[in-house]
Amino acid sequence: MSTKTDKIDRLAELTATTETATGASLWVVATRRLRTSKMALIGGSIIAVFVVLAVLGPWIAPHDPTAQLWRGEVFPNQNIFVGPRAENLLGLDNLARDELSRMLVGARQTLLVGIVATLLGFTVGALVGGASGAALTLGGAVGRRIDNVIMRVIDMMLALPSLLLAVSVAAVLGQSLTTVMIAVGVVQIPIFARLLRGAMLAQGGSDYVVAAQALGVRKRRIAVGHVLPNSLSPVIVQATLSLATAIIEAAALSYLGLGNPDAAQPEWGVMLAQAQEFFESAPMLAVYPALGIIITALGFTLLGEAMREALDPKLRS
Repeated sequence: MSTKTDKIDRLAELTATTETATGASLWVVATRRLRTSKMALIGGSIIAVFVVLAVLGPWIAPHDPTAQLWRGEVFPNQNIFVGPRAENLLGLDNLARDELSRMLVGARQTLLVGIVATLLGFTVGALVGGASGAALTLGGAVGRRIDNVIMRVIDMMLALPSLLLAVSVAAVLGQSLTTVMIAVGVVQIPIFARLLRGAMLAQGGSDYVVAAQALGVRKRRIAVGHVLPNSLSPVIVQATLSLATAIIEAAALSYLGLGNPDAAQPEWGVMLAQAQEFFESAPMLAVYPALGIIITALGFTLLGEAMREALDPKLRS
């Protein structure tokens, strides 16, 4: 737990400054650096391709992803499968369905789960972390008590392995795609909460906060109107990184059978789980969705790391 919380606190401290020495906006400087970052360009390109395929997948898919149009050509019990050919560029799965069509349509489900889960974790985590940070900014014994209670709950959640926590939530709520989104989102809540709280604490000692207090500005207005907005940079960076984690964890839950109960509907994690039975005779059925998950997660990770470096005040020139 200490390693995880230390990383979150370090990210909050590194991105706490909101202006450069020349007075330029942090995001303006970060955008300039991202435009020249190979890591950001590669990650952004991967994400752009993934989003386009996810949005257009149902329209550009060459066949119905659930239709078993070639049942007379595939015999899994006899280890007879159809590989890539002109009519089916990625071949057929064990139920004689077009693999390319299932990959394209499955991308939308994967993207949907990742985005909804991250938004859930971001929203709830920001509310919890913002409340804790505001309580400390306002000061007083009551504020410290509120922060102490919130942070102990957050620390308990961080003490649990992410996948174990997600599996526990999914097992309680039952098998469904919505369950996967909620389970993965719950895992992200303590990360966003602690990160925002740490950033607000770092902002609490800034010159503009001291100046505002000297001018008699109410502490509540300082906390909500100034400290909170200026503390969102590391949280936004973490949201990009969390998308990669959300996609992997959602695929893991689907792989474990906790995802969409309708196995006919394509989703990369479900496709990977279905392919394991035929890995020896048709390994590409597992390779395709696995590559999709890995490459997509890599894209979000590269962009998130590039954003972190661009926002790091120690690396600004």
